[in-house]
This record gives sequence, structure tokens and C-alpha cells, in this order.
Amino acid sequence: MKKIRPFFCNASIIFLLMGCAPDTPAEKRIATTGQTPNIIWLVAEDQSPDFFPMYGDSTMAMPNLESLAVDGITFTNAYSPVPVCAPARSAIITGMYPTTLGTHNMRTYNAYAKDNQPSIGIPSYSPIVPQGVKMFTEYLRRKGYYCSNGPKEDYNFKKLESAWDESGKEAHWRKRAKDQPFFSVFNFSVCHESQIWARGRDPLFVEPDKVPVPPYFPDNGVIRHDLAVNYSNLKRLDDQIGVIINQLKEDGLYDNSIIFFYGDHGGPFPRHKRALYESGTKVPMIIKFPKNANADSKDDRLISFIDLAPTVLSLAGIEPPKVMQGTAQFGAYEVAKKPKYTFHSSDRFDELYDRLRSVRSRRYKYIKNFNPEISNAMPVAYREQMPMMRNIRTLYAQGKLDSVQTLWLRTPKPDEELYDLENDPFELRNLADQEILRDTLRHLRSVLTDWIIATKDLGEYPEKELITEWLPNGVPPELPALEMEAREDGIYLFSKKSDATIIWKQPQDATWHIYADPLPESISFVAKAERIGYADSPILHYEKEEP
Repeated sequence: MKKIRPFFCNASIIFLLMGCAPDTPAEKRIATTGQTPNIIWLVAEDQSPDFFPMYGDSTMAMPNLESLAVDGITFTNAYSPVPVCAPARSAIITGMYPTTLGTHNMRTYNAYAKDNQPSIGIPSYSPIVPQGVKMFTEYLRRKGYYCSNGPKEDYNFKKLESAWDESGKEAHWRKRAKDQPFFSVFNFSVCHESQIWARGRDPLFVEPDKVPVPPYFPDNGVIRHDLAVNYSNLKRLDDQIGVIINQLKEDGLYDNSIIFFYGDHGGPFPRHKRALYESGTKVPMIIKFPKNANADSKDDRLISFIDLAPTVLSLAGIEPPKVMQGTAQFGAYEVAKKPKYTFHSSDRFDELYDRLRSVRSRRYKYIKNFNPEISNAMPVAYREQMPMMRNIRTLYAQGKLDSVQTLWLRTPKPDEELYDLENDPFELRNLADQEILRDTLRHLRSVLTDWIIATKDLGEYPEKELITEWLPNGVPPELPALEMEAREDGIYLFSKKSDATIIWKQPQDATWHIYADPLPESISFVAKAERIGYADSPILHYEKEEP
């Protein structure tokens, strides 16, 4: 087996890939109040910007999100590196590309089922991520933040106990200590792909004949109904978000908090979710800053999910770790030179494999298809439950789709695709064979190739080889037992794994604390080490001496 290349952060290469976008004007830089602002994430599942009023679609009113946009900044070029949830969330929580982490397949670690993909022999596993990679909330907790997540995790690896003070349906900032700064995440599944068929018979809040139909879909009753279901789910989303915003206002926190709203990748439909087109990777994003700085404005910078972790740390006054591949877009460590490109990947979806990579500049999108013989419309069993998907397949088999509507289903697909997003926002005309754009094609091809090499893209390796590398005996390696030393000022704990995180708690507690200072001899505690991709170390038990 070919040895998997280790990842080492090469700052000069990453800087070259970022490009040299202009400096951010001073008036555009956001001043935050203090070094420990409260930060809230409102995360919608499976949604594209095109469905939202702040992006020009008037089909469904969303008063709470529209009000947030009036108070904040709407980002017009926000992107997920992968058009599906679990790999995308691995990028969000680490500031790293899934292709570097080994979390590029959907999914690797499956917390929802005993078996992952038994039909193709893929177990549930956590990749051994590069040296120094952590869930970024650990740094917030070390600074004193109360971190809560409600409820979705799904990071494509087994979560670490160090990440959250509380994670679950009841997690909330209201459980923190008085005046403690907080970072709270609220995930909303009401607009998830599955809700298109799960809520297919629920009341609609918009008439199907009133919804816009993009040109890559046939215009019929089945398509329109599923689109109307999604718009109706977005009203439900807006109502749920309104509850959180009202709670912030009730607690007197709204004005001085930083609030992010974003989607975890593109829309819930075929050619949206799991596709490297804009409909799959582009996401809605609003950020409201303290005192509504730069309120009711738009920002067209390129921002990727790998930027979220370093940006939040920067806003909290914490220098982002060097291993992170994203850049701080705001805060104390905001970079002056903003990224010039976003990069995207597509690999296994559930039981089916393909490999695609893409790079997007401000105007052009380049896609490399490694397996042209595989249709983009792979028959992923989960997606086949959607009425729209079944309708499209039937019409395709009957030859009733037009030349635009068949593009996504065709085989073979092109080796390379190039789109002018300014003049072709739906990406319907492949310009890869246009002589006038030959230099653009070569340039973006080179940029993508350099990125694949620089970031140690693991997509070139068969997944089972990766699993053998990470689970040499069929199980993850175990971290070595902690070492303990009693000194005059307390109990010191050590791990032989240099980048492992040591956590501890008193036996009666539910929440693990991150070990930072020696522990007093006067308390009993348990402690262990943890790291992404490893089994936790054996638990160390310390019993205080009774007087």
C-alpha cells in the first residue's frame, strides 16, 4: 500500500493559494466590544441562498431573518467546502479541509447507526487527523467561555468531551454561570432534505403555482409541490429562529452579541445537495455584530466554512492555531489579505463513490471530474425517497426532459467543466472547450492541482486503505495512560501524546473540564486524555486523602 502522506501546514503555500485579494478597507473592519463577546450560531440545514428574501426571493416572507439581515451584514459569497452535512461540519468545527482531515466521505463516523455502510464494508471510524487539530471550541472553553450545542453534532468523527459544556436538545446559554461569556450553537433540522418527504402532506404556506422553478428542473406539479414544501419549511425555520432571537432580547443580550446565521451547505434537492455547483456549495450567511455595526449591508468577500473557526477565535481575542487552513475574517487576528478562491470536494455519498474537485474564483468555477463515466445523479438510496427525484428519473427514462434538464443526469460527464458565473449563474453552459477561455481554464486547473498537493488531499487513496492505516488492528489506537505527579502546589497531569487534550471532572459531575492548571489535592477526580481518531486513555482515578 502506498504510504499516506502526513500533513504539515506550509504557510507560504497556503498564502499563495489564498491569492492576493485587496486589503479590507478600514471602514469595513468591524470593531467588537471587549475581548469576550457572546457569540451565537443559528444553523439551517440544507439550504441555498436563492430561497431567502435577503437574496432577492420574495416567495416566502421570513420576518425574523429579514430583521436580522437589516441589523447585520448579508454575505453573498459564503461557501461550504463539501455539499453535504457531515464533511462540512468537520470543516466548521476544526477550520480544516475535510480532504486533509480524512473526513471527506459521507459519512465516516456514524453516531446514528450500529453499522455505517455494511453493504460496501465501511465501518464507523474516526480518521486520525493531522498533528494539532482540535475542535475549536476547546480554545474558547480554555478562555472561560460557556460553550453549548443544540443538538446536532455529526462531525464525521467521534466528538471530544472537551468541545462542549453541554451538547443536546436542552443545551442553552442560560445554563452558564452569571456573566460568563458564551458561544451557543442552535441547529435547525426542520428544513433538512428529509423533511421534503416527511412533511409532504403537511399544510403549505405558499401555493405551488407561486414558486419559481429553476431551469434545470422540469416544471410540473410534483416539482412545484416539493419546492413549496421547502418554502413552507423555511417559514417554520424562521419561526424557530425567532424564538432564539426573542430570548436574546429578553435577556438583554441581543445588542452586544455577535450572531451568525448560515446554512450548512446548499439546498435539499437533486443537483443541490451533493453537487459541486453553486446550488450545492453556496450558502446563506448573515452576521450581526455588536451595536449592529455595518447594518443592512452586503459583503461580497469569498468566505469558506474553514474560515469560521479562526474567525470566531479571533472575535474572542484568541489567536487561531497555525494548523488551521482557514483565515480569520474579522476580529483581533483578522487577515489583511482575503482568500481569492474557495475549494470544494465530493467523494463517497453513503454507499456510492465518485471523486470531484472544484475551485471558484470571483467569476469562474472549474470542476475536475475524476470519474466521467459516473453520472452526477448517482442513485443514492436516501435521496431516492424524494418525490421530485423519482419524478425526474421517470421523465428522464421516458425522454421527456429537455437538453438543460438532462445535463445533471448524463453519462459520460465531462472531464472538466468551466462556468462563467457572472453570465451563467445556473452553470448550464460548460466553457471548458472555448479557446477564448483557454488561459482561464489552465490557470484554474493549475490552482486546483496546487491546492490538492499543498493540502495533502486524501481523496486519491481508496477509503479502505485509509481505514487500514488509521485502524491497523480494526480498532482505533488507544492513547497512553496519563501520568500524575504530586507537587507542593497540586496534582500535575501529563500525557505522552503531545497534542492530546487532558480532561477531568469530579466523580459526581456530568461535565468534563479541560485540564490547564494543577488540581488541588483536596478533591477526588477522574481524568483522561483524548484526541480525534484515538480511543481515550484509560481513566485515571484520584481519591483525596480523608482527614
